Amino acid sequence: MSHMRRLRLLRLCLSLVLLALNTSEIICWILNARHAIQNERSTITSPTQLHGIREPKERKAYPQQTPHSGRHFVPSHPAYQSLRRRYTKLLRRRGTSRHRFMEGWYYRLTLPEANFVFVISIEDPGNNKSEFRLSCIQIIGPNDGYLVQADKDDTKFWAWKYQQGLGCAFELKQQPNVFDDDKPVTARTKEEFHDQVESGFQILPNHLMGRIRGHDGSLGGVLAGQGHSGSCDFDISVEPLCGWGDVQGDQKSTAGWLSNFAVFEPHWQVTLADARATGTVTWNNHTYKFAHAPLYAEKNWGAALPPKWYWTQCNSFSGYEQLSVTAGGGVRTIPFGRRESLGMVSIHHNGIFYEGTPWTGNMEWKVTPFGSWELKGYGIGQHPFEAVVKYECDPETTPGLVFRAPTPDQGMVLFCRATFKAQCILTLWELEWNSSRKIYVRKAGPPLIDRATSLYGGAEVGGGPWWDEWGGESKLKQPIRGLLQLPVRLANLRRRYRKSI
Repeated sequence: MSHMRRLRLLRLCLSLVLLALNTSEIICWILNARHAIQNERSTITSPTQLHGIREPKERKAYPQQTPHSGRHFVPSHPAYQSLRRRYTKLLRRRGTSRHRFMEGWYYRLTLPEANFVFVISIEDPGNNKSEFRLSCIQIIGPNDGYLVQADKDDTKFWAWKYQQGLGCAFELKQQPNVFDDDKPVTARTKEEFHDQVESGFQILPNHLMGRIRGHDGSLGGVLAGQGHSGSCDFDISVEPLCGWGDVQGDQKSTAGWLSNFAVFEPHWQVTLADARATGTVTWNNHTYKFAHAPLYAEKNWGAALPPKWYWTQCNSFSGYEQLSVTAGGGVRTIPFGRRESLGMVSIHHNGIFYEGTPWTGNMEWKVTPFGSWELKGYGIGQHPFEAVVKYECDPETTPGLVFRAPTPDQGMVLFCRATFKAQCILTLWELEWNSSRKIYVRKAGPPLIDRATSLYGGAEVGGGPWWDEWGGESKLKQPIRGLLQLPVRLANLRRRYRKSI
């Protein structure tokens, strides 16, 4: 039997098995399998911790915590030595110059007088054969200011398994008998961080803290001594509002349930679609104080970011207490060396999640090289809707900032361009099922959200080439399309059946 025939037979068998199961059984099987694996490893996943904050064993820090909030790699930090020894063979297979890995975290803080973006990344942790090993933080500040600090010693970087906890102490103060090799420290209390860390950062589920002593990232590279020196201290408490799903419901994977497996490249997860932040940021000796300011967070992991993408986000609309929209897309790698171009637009409004993805509906985009992002989408999931969102800025007066991202062949290089001063206009209509026409139609009356406007839209393009306008429509390839759509179709059938009885 040829390879292709065996592959087709395998796909057919998998489809038949999935069709024979209902959604709850699929989810239960996945969760039970993952739970069994995690229980078997539980004796070695928590690092030795004699100072600071012990890594929590609880899976969730708060109800809105999303899947994939924890790390997707084994840190090379001394606290994880026993775990690394346990997986020596696996790490050897991955530790080749041909296999790249990065994980990145993104936090955006919107203030009336300034925007701050904190971009954290780790590349090829523990891979001794890689020339791209790097722990890095980039901070975008007022007037597109750009600060970067990085270190090729990734043993300073740590990350939690379940909750979103991570950090890196680039430089420690001289405090003998506290940081012995047999007493490795990861997370610290607020007082310990200020007393012991000269420069570094620490991200916990409800708190962001850092003391960055870097340089202007627009000049030179990411390592020390390649630009004008700069500083940024931040101490931010976070109140989660929305993860990725209904506030009172289960939180979802941004890329669907298949993101639990190594199917896509890279992976993407919005971890906080909306939150409120209180604290201070001191940027080059100027302090910004704020309370209940909009905060957004997401992450990526895989070999590198896509070869081409666009991204938009806004959660600071005038006249709306809780409204957040995230839209983006690009080119991603799927099994058997294939690629697909797709996107999504999703909205959280007063605790309700409107999901417009290729497996719940459809999405179209029209993006210029820089200056205009026009996105349309609809979803027929739990809350059927249609939405149009548009971001605009004048490239002459708002040129944005070119900053860095991990790439497969060059490591951390200038690779994307973003602005956080785009005008954003969002309109959302609720849809209802028309039994006579057998389609979803807009509900009578005005839109649920009618031209909500913000002057603090975040909009980005990355990779390339970007010679001309890029327009397209999300089209998932089979069999991934069928697998991702299965839970949605079953839920819709149940919902229609209940309405009919």
